[in-house]
Amino acid sequence: MSTIPEIRTLPVPDGLEGERVDAAIARMFGFSRTKAAELASHGKVLLDGAEAGKSDRVHGGAWLEVELPPPPEPPRIVAEPVEGMTVVHDDADVVVVDKPVGVAAHPSPGWSGPTVIGGLAAAGYSVATSGAAERQGIVHRLDVGTSGLMVVAKSERAYTLLKQQFRERTVDKRYHALVQGHPDPLSGTIDAPVGRHPQHDYKWAVTAEGKPSVTHYDLIEAFRAASLLDIKLETGRTHQIRVHMSAHRHPCVGDLTYGADPTLAKRLRLERQWLHAVRLSFEHPSDGRWAEYESEYPDDLQRALELVRGEST
Repeated sequence: MSTIPEIRTLPVPDGLEGERVDAAIARMFGFSRTKAAELASHGKVLLDGAEAGKSDRVHGGAWLEVELPPPPEPPRIVAEPVEGMTVVHDDADVVVVDKPVGVAAHPSPGWSGPTVIGGLAAAGYSVATSGAAERQGIVHRLDVGTSGLMVVAKSERAYTLLKQQFRERTVDKRYHALVQGHPDPLSGTIDAPVGRHPQHDYKWAVTAEGKPSVTHYDLIEAFRAASLLDIKLETGRTHQIRVHMSAHRHPCVGDLTYGADPTLAKRLRLERQWLHAVRLSFEHPSDGRWAEYESEYPDDLQRALELVRGEST
């Protein structure tokens, strides 16, 4: 892989007149504000040919030149058994797994823990070769801290047809989430674009520059401190449920990244967000039948649910 840095140069739009360099870079190049400020602080940004600091101001028509570091080596799939991951269904075209918490869908930069794709390889499963090298067969993902159902394509035909279903939003993905407080209305739709957080690389946010994102929710059960919701995703953005519920002022219980109350999480002995992919339904790529799979709550989520229910009696 090349070690030569990439140089990208763009003219500053008139609409960014007077913006700080880091803010302008974030808008123009699609970086987070933190990443843009880091590049400027390391002398990687030129404004009309002169080195620019992160707080310098830009003007319309100026040229911003940004030196990007070489891309990291692509992560490799490591065949490694995954404790607690179970196969719900397996045939010639797909394998449906129940993913435990603490497991990523596939390798990625900065993640050295277990993965679904690595666990399948260790168990002797062959998956489709379509997709990037580190995520072959993966047609959708769950957060590391979210448990539940995932489908992985085993054949090239299945990969193509499942990706099409996800693009056309015909796959029915259902989650249960325990959220703080009581949403108003108790059932509804959150329609708000989700994109990279402007300050934090590891977070996402409701932002005007984000992609269209739609989350439908219905109340299952209300408690004194929280509400159990059934959630259907119309779109599948990274962290979508967590971001939408937090923006709606009802973060998932235990989701400290998105503003959940740590004292409630401690009371419920919960060390991650209470969010579980309970049902996954799609048109099976082999014969077109409607296939539906379900998953029970893991022990930690079931325990937290019983504790919050007990507080309400």
